[in-house]
Amino acid sequence: MTALLTILRSGPSMSVQDNGRYGFRARGVSTSGAMDRDAHAIANALVGNDPDAAAIEFALTGGTFTADRDTLIAVTGGSCQVEIVGKGENAGKPVPTWESHLLKAGETLRVGALRGAVWGYLAISGGIAIPKTLGSRSTHLRTAVGGLNGKALSPGDILPLGETGKLIPRTLGTPYLRGHGPIAVIPGPQDDYFDENAWKTFLRQPYRTTTARDRMAMVLDGPALQAFRGHDIVSDATVVGSIQIPGSGKPIVLTADGQTTGGYPKIATVASFDLTRLAQLPAGQQFLFRTISADLAEEQAIHAEERLAAVIAGLKTSRG
Repeated sequence: MTALLTILRSGPSMSVQDNGRYGFRARGVSTSGAMDRDAHAIANALVGNDPDAAAIEFALTGGTFTADRDTLIAVTGGSCQVEIVGKGENAGKPVPTWESHLLKAGETLRVGALRGAVWGYLAISGGIAIPKTLGSRSTHLRTAVGGLNGKALSPGDILPLGETGKLIPRTLGTPYLRGHGPIAVIPGPQDDYFDENAWKTFLRQPYRTTTARDRMAMVLDGPALQAFRGHDIVSDATVVGSIQIPGSGKPIVLTADGQTTGGYPKIATVASFDLTRLAQLPAGQQFLFRTISADLAEEQAIHAEERLAAVIAGLKTSRG
């Protein structure tokens, strides 16, 4: 019999996400997948899943869950209060994030509000075993593709769980450290729409994250950027991380669910290894941009993958 996870309470923008949907952008299908792919992969590894298994993503606030079989759970992405509520001595037992813990059948898991981050992940041993759509279980909320009927998760939803082996709680043996400093970008493809003064502003003045953000994009606050060649172009391809500059001059960074084409000039693209860091910055936080070459971006992306692999390979048994 298939094991089930029931959602008793859900936070905003809670959805099923895996590593993403690839090979369909030319047909207008967004990549989707976890906003913080490192945190998603680590959560899965902590519970013994493949790093790209489907998990639950939530924005800012978690929720309340229960399962009808013993299972491992792990919450990553940021710091938050996590409780496993059972009977007797286990009534309201707090447990750390970035570790896996045994959730016994019938117990309740409570996941609170994130601190210092925007996107959180709940992985369950066996993974979320909903059917794949176009090769992925990820939810694209605006087009209702994938996930659980293409929608955000809500109280009363029931998710099937995959098969699992021996339940062995794990913890990080190697610290997971995010980068720091300015956010790396690669100029273009319409970098020539912006003159020297615009580029000086873009690279020397701080920008701030805002509450105008979702899985599709995030709008930045700061000095306006003027495109001397105009803010309208013939629509062309975008990628995850494209920085569009509309007529307002306020940069718009496309993220996991971003559209596949756009009609605003794109001054630069956020390097893949820094996009997660930008997406996880809480609203109101200041940062700077820096430019790097495509070759250096590729090299640093490879190093970032190696660091993530080392963290996953370094997981250790937390007890037993």
